[in-house]
Amino acid sequence: MVFFPMLVNTVQGLADTTRMQRDLMATYSASYWQTLLKLRLPAAAPAIFNGLKIATTLALIGAIVAEFFGSPIKGMGFRISTEVGKLGLDMVWAEITVAAVAGSAFYGVVAMIERAVTFWHPSQRK
Repeated sequence: MVFFPMLVNTVQGLADTTRMQRDLMATYSASYWQTLLKLRLPAAAPAIFNGLKIATTLALIGAIVAEFFGSPIKGMGFRISTEVGKLGLDMVWAEITVAAVAGSAFYGVVAMIERAVTFWHPSQRK
């Protein structure tokens, strides 16, 4: 569920260098690994973090949905499905609220790490 958003964002980010930048690295006789570590990965960092932000929320949703069908006795998805059957809607909304807060917290943590790592990128400047 999170593999393809991460893959697409990473590939897009790694291709986000200009021909002139790659030619400059070749002029400096940089090896493939030097070009990867010093040019392409830093240029890909904002796209990789976008993929991570998408992946954190999708992973939480995927885990809860998987628990709807696969968990026999525990988990948020199991609790939501059993409480719906018992018409315990207060517990259902409590679980949904906890999931929303957890997803927002995960997203916020990744956003803070992104701000610390990609402070140089124009999207992070104030």
